[in-house]
Amino acid sequence: MKNFTLFKRLTLQSFLLLLTIVSLFSCQKTEPSDTPTTSLRVINASPASATYNVYLGGTPINTVALPFTGASTYKSGLPGAYSIKFTTANSTESLFSKDISLAQSIYSSFYLLNKPGQLDGLLTTDDLSIPDASKAYIRFINLAPDAATALDLAKTGSTSALISNKAYKAISNFIAVDAGSYAFDAKETGGLTVKATLAGAILTAGYHYDVICAGLSNPANDTERPLTLQVIKIQ
Repeated sequence: MKNFTLFKRLTLQSFLLLLTIVSLFSCQKTEPSDTPTTSLRVINASPASATYNVYLGGTPINTVALPFTGASTYKSGLPGAYSIKFTTANSTESLFSKDISLAQSIYSSFYLLNKPGQLDGLLTTDDLSIPDASKAYIRFINLAPDAATALDLAKTGSTSALISNKAYKAISNFIAVDAGSYAFDAKETGGLTVKATLAGAILTAGYHYDVICAGLSNPANDTERPLTLQVIKIQ
């Protein structure tokens, strides 16, 4: 009788094991294959008081209209050719559009540039690799349309540049820096003149940051933003 009970127990265990294996194979058969993706974030560096909504291929990609130096988080989608469109916060009428191409498995950033009526855009690929997780990573971008000279990025009070000689629309590679609190200056390349400064920028290890110089050296009115230095966490 004990042997018969043991046999029943083993038979039940075998059946449950077989059922589990069949279920696993069934799940594997119905799982879809990996879909190719691309990721895009958008930054408003237009030196104006206006805020903008952004559409990619007709689909909105921001939930709140982007103010000056405002940035969206990465949005993922299928790689390919798209039209990116900017509108005011209260209208779907295009103020500026541009055709862009987004590659597979690539992170990209698109910067809206210049004043209303002269809007322009800049697309760049983002290398988000982290060779050293104890470091933070920064890149410097000159997005000041009326900057008379190229710009350097330096720590406040330092005579040497962290990143040098960036003309309008120029983007540096990422460099590794120690995590912590920073004060930065944007200086004229080859000179001592400070064009913009920023204090209290907190950089966290393992993250990437844009340090952008945006705005106008000579704003014409209160609706135009003066030159400023901003740190934007990339996410």
